[in-house]
Amino acid sequence: MTPGRPVPPPLAHPISPAAADAEAGMRAAAYGAVSGASGLVPLTVARRAPKPDDVEIAIEFCGLCHSDVHATRGEWGGQTYPLVPGHEIVGRVSRTGSDVTDFAVGDRVGVGCMVDSCRECESCLDGLEQYCENGMTGTYGAKDRRNGDTITQGGYSSSIVVDRRYVLRVPESLDPAAAAPLLCAGVTTFSPLRHFDVEEGDVVGVVGLGGLGHMAVKLAKAMGARVVVFTTSESKVAAALELGADEVVLSRDEAAMAAANRTIDLIIDTVAAPHDLNPFFRTLRVDGALFQLGLPSEAMPPVNPGALIRRRIAYAGSLIGGIAETQEMLDFCAEHGVVADIEMVAAGQLNEAYDRMVAGDVKYRFVLDTSTLPAPAEEADA
Repeated sequence: MTPGRPVPPPLAHPISPAAADAEAGMRAAAYGAVSGASGLVPLTVARRAPKPDDVEIAIEFCGLCHSDVHATRGEWGGQTYPLVPGHEIVGRVSRTGSDVTDFAVGDRVGVGCMVDSCRECESCLDGLEQYCENGMTGTYGAKDRRNGDTITQGGYSSSIVVDRRYVLRVPESLDPAAAAPLLCAGVTTFSPLRHFDVEEGDVVGVVGLGGLGHMAVKLAKAMGARVVVFTTSESKVAAALELGADEVVLSRDEAAMAAANRTIDLIIDTVAAPHDLNPFFRTLRVDGALFQLGLPSEAMPPVNPGALIRRRIAYAGSLIGGIAETQEMLDFCAEHGVVADIEMVAAGQLNEAYDRMVAGDVKYRFVLDTSTLPAPAEEADA
């Protein structure tokens, strides 16, 4: 653990009892935060018994996303604790509700960033549940409106219960641990590539080479595009080429950026720190687009409207993907052999992994092996 960070207690104080028998639900072992300063500690989560449309999942692996760090450390404000993060979940179906016919015990499945939405608005009916006009229900830290407004608890746990409509089928051909980050990082980059109809012969620029960026490179190459990575770091040149990039441009090199003028069709910007977009707009061709995926915590430098107007450039944002699109992404990855580059961590290494994520010391995604979680306690913390 990083010196100066609070040392967590061995087990958080229990909040409420959990039913232990199968009729009422079950207790799940977990790791989560009990305050913004607690770090991640062992917890026990009460999971509901499956309702008629529910699927109970024995979690095998869960990816670590940078948003998990922000949420558990209270950096986005308004957080309810205890909080178990994790929205890149892969496991096996362990039980199904009475009305579930599309999943069976033993199926390998996944859960991404949402576990519900209103199912009635135009966005939901169009398969764009991530843009639900009444607000999607996040996999953790959200009020579960169909289940008594309980706070959802995520995938750093041994099990989870989710409505079948928000469960994905994970192809058996994919490495389950390396497939876990596809449920967030994968679909977040796949969605704008699909929206822009990337195909063979297109040139895709990728800004940043982290968890999102490395997936953007792999997916764009699988779609047949020529991929150009923009990075500020010379140390990432070889790594980008190893991932399949055709060219790497050092974005601090004015001559290199000038040479890239009008050569790119689409840019996927994955950087979550404030940075000037105007030099990247100049690399786009007429009718090009820049999709912003990174969400900086501070204000970005202003965009020059002239850069957009002179080439009919679109500046857009994109948020994960709907359920159908996420399934399409998983099937596409199985067809093309695309998974994340990962480093496996045990439960006891989670705090160290968080500090390394903040420092950018991961290549390219951490994944929790849930078999390393301690046994659940007699009473639930959340």
